[in-house]
Amino acid sequence: MSIATLYLHMKKAYVLLLMLTLFSVSCIKGNPSDIPTEGETNPPSTIKLSMVDKNATTQTKALYSQLWAIQSKGFMFGHHDDLWYGRKWYNKPEGSDTKDVCGDYPAVFGVDFAEIMDDRCLTSTSQAENAIRKRCILEARSRGEVILACCHLNNPLTDGDAWDNSNNKVVKEILTEGSATNIRFKTWLDRLAIFAAELKDDKGNLIPIIFRPFHEHTQTWSWWGQSCTTKEEFIGLWKFTVNYLRDTKGVHQFIYAISPQMDVPKTKDDFLFRWPGDDYVDFIGMDCYHGLNPSTFTTNLNAISTVSKEKMKPCGVTETGVEGFKDSDYWTKQILTPATGQAVSMIVMWRNKYDPQETGTHYYSVFQGHPSVSNFIKMYNSPISLFSKDLPDMYKMADGITIN
Repeated sequence: MSIATLYLHMKKAYVLLLMLTLFSVSCIKGNPSDIPTEGETNPPSTIKLSMVDKNATTQTKALYSQLWAIQSKGFMFGHHDDLWYGRKWYNKPEGSDTKDVCGDYPAVFGVDFAEIMDDRCLTSTSQAENAIRKRCILEARSRGEVILACCHLNNPLTDGDAWDNSNNKVVKEILTEGSATNIRFKTWLDRLAIFAAELKDDKGNLIPIIFRPFHEHTQTWSWWGQSCTTKEEFIGLWKFTVNYLRDTKGVHQFIYAISPQMDVPKTKDDFLFRWPGDDYVDFIGMDCYHGLNPSTFTTNLNAISTVSKEKMKPCGVTETGVEGFKDSDYWTKQILTPATGQAVSMIVMWRNKYDPQETGTHYYSVFQGHPSVSNFIKMYNSPISLFSKDLPDMYKMADGITIN
C-alpha cells in the first residue's frame, strides 16, 4: 500500500469515526420537546434558493444546491490549472501536483476562458492550449469535480491585455449597440457559447461551470476595474454579458459568480461594491491575497459567510495563496485554522507555473519536494477539507433544497 493510499484510508476512517460519534451524541442528547409524539411529524424545512438563470439545466441547479449544502460540512480544496500543468510537468493526462502529494485530486478545478474568447483563439498556440483546457474540464467532470472559470480577457478596444487600463472608454464602447467594440465583444461571447455547448459529460449532459467574469473589479488594474469604469458602466457590463449569454445565446449551464479582491480586512458591505443585483449574481466569491496573515483571512471569511447567509447565495474563496511560500506549516496555520467554523464552499489556490528548472518562484500550492508536504497531508486528513474523493454527487440535487 502506498503512503498516499494509507493516508486516504486514515482520513476516511477518521471521518467515519467522527460521524459515528456525532450520531451517538445526537441519540443521547436533545430536547424532549423536539421529539414528535405518536401521530405527529416534524417535516424537515426546505431551503429555497434562486438562480440568475431560471432555465438552468437540471445538473446546473443540482450543483448550485450542493454548493450551498456543502458549506455546512467543510470547504472544497481547489487549485487553478491543476490538471493542465504543475511545477515540473506539462499536459500529462491525470497529472496533478495535488495528487502527487496526497493521492487525491482537488475538488475544484480552476481554469481561464479568456483565450477561448478573445482573438488569441485564432493562433495555433491557443488552439492547442484550448484543446487541453477542454480535456481537463472533461476529466474533472468525469470524477465529479467542480469547474470554476475566470476570464483574463484582452482589452477589446485597445488590443492590450487584461491589465491595459489606459482607456476609460472601453466599457462605454462595449455597451454602445452597433459600435465596433460592441460587435467584437459579442463575437467573443459567441465563441464562449460555442465552447460551452461542446462541454458534455459521458452521458451527453452539458457540464455546469461556475463562471466569474470581470473578477477583482474592486481594483484598478483591469480594463473593467474601477479606474476605467463608473459604477453604472460596470453593472451595465455585467448585466449585458449575462443577458447575452443566457437570453441571446441560450447558455444555461453557468452559475454566475462575482469575485471582488479582498486583501486587507473587510466588512460585509465591501463585498457589495458595484453589486449587479441579487437577480444577476449566483455565487459570492473572493480573491484574497492577504499574505501570511491568517487574522485577515479569518476576518474576510467571516464577512463573506455573513453576506452569503443574508443573500442566501453560496460563497467561496475563488483565488488565494502566497507566491513562492516556503512555510512548512502553511496549510494548517494559513488555510485550515482560519477556515474552521466558517461557511464557505471552497478555497481555491492560484496556479503552480510550469517551471521544471525552478528558475522562479511562481507557485501558490504544494508540489512534490516542497517543505509543506507533510503539513498539506495533515490538512488533507482534516474532515473539513474536501477533495475529489470526499465529494458527494455534486450533480444531484441536495436534500432539502429547491431552486427557483
